[in-house]
Order: sequence, then C-alpha cells, then structure tokens
Amino acid sequence: AAAGPALVQLASGSGQRAAARRRAAALLRRRAGALSSRSLESAAARVEQNPFTKVVQMIEDLLAKLKDEASAEAEHKTWCDEQLKINKLKREKKSTNVKEFSAELEELGIAVQDAGKEINVLIKEQADLNEYMTEATQHRETEKAANLDTIADAQAGAVAVKRALVLLKEFYTAQSSSFLQQSTAQVPELAAYKGMQGENKGVIGMLEVIESDFVRLAARTRAAEEQATELYEKSMAAGKADAELKHKREVELQLSKDGDEFAMSQKRKDLAENQRALNGANTYYEQLKPTCLEVHVSFGERAARRKEEIAALKEAYAMLEQKADA
Repeated sequence: AAAGPALVQLASGSGQRAAARRRAAALLRRRAGALSSRSLESAAARVEQNPFTKVVQMIEDLLAKLKDEASAEAEHKTWCDEQLKINKLKREKKSTNVKEFSAELEELGIAVQDAGKEINVLIKEQADLNEYMTEATQHRETEKAANLDTIADAQAGAVAVKRALVLLKEFYTAQSSSFLQQSTAQVPELAAYKGMQGENKGVIGMLEVIESDFVRLAARTRAAEEQATELYEKSMAAGKADAELKHKREVELQLSKDGDEFAMSQKRKDLAENQRALNGANTYYEQLKPTCLEVHVSFGERAARRKEEIAALKEAYAMLEQKADA
C-alpha cells in the first residue's frame, strides 16, 4: 500500500522533468531562431532527445565550451589588433623611408650628374687655357728674340754709322786744312773745294739721319718689347689665376661628387633594406587578412551573439536545475 503513493510521486517527478526539458528545448529553439544559432538549435534537439541528467551535463559542457571559445576569440582579437597596429606602423614607416630614400637618391643622382658635367667643362677650359698660355709663351719668346735681334742690329748699325761719320768728318777736316795751305793763286781749286764741301755736308747729313733712324728703331723696338713683356706678364698672371680658380673649383666639385656618390651607395643599401622590410610587412599583412580582417561577422557581433547564446543556455540550465532539485 505504501508503494503506491511512492510510484505516483516518482511518476509525477518524471513528468515534471520531461516538461522542464520541453520548456528548455523550446526556449533554446526560440533563441536559436532569433540568433540564427546552430549551437542553440543543436542543443535544443539534444535536450529533447536525451535523459534529464545527461541534458544537464550537456548544457554545462556547452556553456564551458562557449566560454572557452569566447575567451580564445577575445585573445585572438587582442592579438590581431596588436599585430595589425604594429604591422600598420611598420608599413607606414617603411613606405615613408622608401619614398624619402628614393627622393634623396634622385637628388644625389642629379647632383652627381651636374658635378660631372661641370668638372668636364672645367677640365676642357683648363686644357684650352694651358694651350693658350703655351702658345702665347712661344709667341712671346719668338717676338722677344726678333726684338732683341732688331735692337742689336739697330745698335750695331748706329755704332757703325757713327764710326763712319767720325772717320768721314776727320777726312773732310784733313782735306779742308790741306786746301787752306795752298796758295791763293789756285783759285779754281779753292772754288772746287767749296763745291765738294757742300756735297760732303750732304753725305754727313744723310749718315746722321741714318744714325738717328737706327737709334729711333732701337728705342721703338725696346719700348715695344717692354710693352709686350708687360702685356705678356699680365696675361700670364691672369691666366695662372684663372687656372688656379678652375683647378680649385674642379677639386671642390670632385670631392663633393665623391661624397655624393658614397652617400648614394649608402642610400641604395638603406633603400634596399627598407624595401625588403616593406615587402615583408605587406606579405605579413596579407597573411593577417584571412583571420583578422576578412571575416563574415565582426568580432563585436560574434561576441554579442555568443553572450546571448550563453544567456539562453544559462536560462535553460536554470529551468532544469529547479526540476533536478524537486
């Protein structure tokens, strides 16, 4: 008789648990539809099909799984955000460096090219100037030799004419004394002598003109030589100063060009290094895309949906727990 009420109570408890399973399954199915959640849909089916105690354990396991997934996804999101931030900064920095090094290389290349052109011009100008100075020196030496010969010849001619004048004057003086010692009766010869004296004066005058011409020629040539020497020395001084300036400029440009070429070699290395780093950063960015960027549902949406799933499971679990204690 005592067994009867106990069986009734047991049957009543089993019925209540079955009803709790159905209500929990219905709750999970509604939430599954609202959230488009396969996990809740699967849980609802398993709640209906499995024994009560197994259903409770299943929900506990599913709750733990969802919490683990949420934690893992949060960690992955943090990792993705950190990696994307670092990668973005690296790509921006390396891209800026590549642009700057490329621009600097272009500027240095132009500077080297311009310096090379100017150096070639300076080398040619120095060669032309050296050729001009060599030719001017040769011309000056030839001109000087000719002037010295002219001066020497003129001086020798003047001396020779002067000697001839002395001898001629002595001769005429002697002739004049000889004629004066003759008797006054020799009038015709005296008259003839006077005629010769006039002629002799003409010869002496001509020789004196020739002598003065030689003296003037020597003086003019000497003056011309002095003037030519002065002009030559000024020209050589100006040419030497110009050559020194051009050589100094050439040395300065060559040093600058060498420095720029060395800088270019370093810039090329820096450019290549930064380009490799940029390529690596771009490659890594492409690797991050599938797991960190190219997702159908955002992390926020997934986290919110998982939170709703966990809330639904907890609510269902609470329903079952109440009947488990009954």
